[in-house]
Amino acid sequence: MLFFRKVLLKLIHINNTILFFSSLLIVGLSTILIVLVEPETFPTYFDGFWWVMTTVTTVGYGDYSPATVGGRWIAILLYIVGIGVIGVVIGKVVEGLSVFRKKRREGNIVYKDKNHYIIIGWSEKARYAVKEMLETMEDTEIIIIDDLEKAPLLQENIHYIRGNASSTETLEKANVREARAVLIFADDTLRDAQIIDGKTLLIASTVESMTQDVHTVVEVMEEEHISNFEHASVDEFIFSRETISSLAVRSAFTKGISGIYGQLMRRSHGDDLFHIPMQQQWNTYRDAFDALLERGATLIADRQNLSINRMLDEELPKEAELYAICDKATYANIMKELSS
Repeated sequence: MLFFRKVLLKLIHINNTILFFSSLLIVGLSTILIVLVEPETFPTYFDGFWWVMTTVTTVGYGDYSPATVGGRWIAILLYIVGIGVIGVVIGKVVEGLSVFRKKRREGNIVYKDKNHYIIIGWSEKARYAVKEMLETMEDTEIIIIDDLEKAPLLQENIHYIRGNASSTETLEKANVREARAVLIFADDTLRDAQIIDGKTLLIASTVESMTQDVHTVVEVMEEEHISNFEHASVDEFIFSRETISSLAVRSAFTKGISGIYGQLMRRSHGDDLFHIPMQQQWNTYRDAFDALLERGATLIADRQNLSINRMLDEELPKEAELYAICDKATYANIMKELSS
């Protein structure tokens, strides 16, 4: 027993690659040998492979068993060597899965895919952002960056990386250069707006220093701090305090207007704002407006320009980014027709 114990302990410390190749070699050679030694009992290589696998995994169905001395010696060698090696291999696989799960939970991973979304700074706002993104596109790949000990949220397409978001090493792990967009939320744990925006500025500057191709959206506490972000080339700013205050005031003066804002800000119900790709047959804004209106959508903006209804006869620039209001089903039909 001491001998087998020493052998197993040595097997555990063998390089994984060597161990896996050794197990494949044992299974392959055993399959070939048992077919050559006992062709009557094992007429095909698959029959031999089946017997070898049921033997080394200790399942032992009993539908095949060697009848000759040579075949039984092969079985004895499998009992001594094969079962131990395969057992260690299975243990390594289980251990690897356990380690990977632990690394995912603790945020110790490196993301290598691309066209993903990075959310920096976990909070309730970030949680709602993740929910909204998944409702918009179920298979969206999302990376959450924070310094929490455990992942705040994990799913098949939601990953967590723990670290300082202003560190290039952390952003490298999130593969920021290949990301589609980066959303930087203000740190709610801090009280001073100047300190909060200063931290956000540091993160945004690090992101932009690594890549200027990624679309960056930054939450700013005070509008007057935007001038400090000019060198960081941030694409869009969000003012959470301003938005909430403005919506509260508008709701107080105009009853029911919050419902309109709610529909445009959430995809869970009602009409929503959708991006409409340009079409070659559209020469003026009126062409696009009429084409979409016939399909049940209303064209309202070109980027941030909301004066479409006053410029219908103007030429539609090739770089225009059009947005229309409609429900999800109508948008799906429009995209289907335009793509065809």
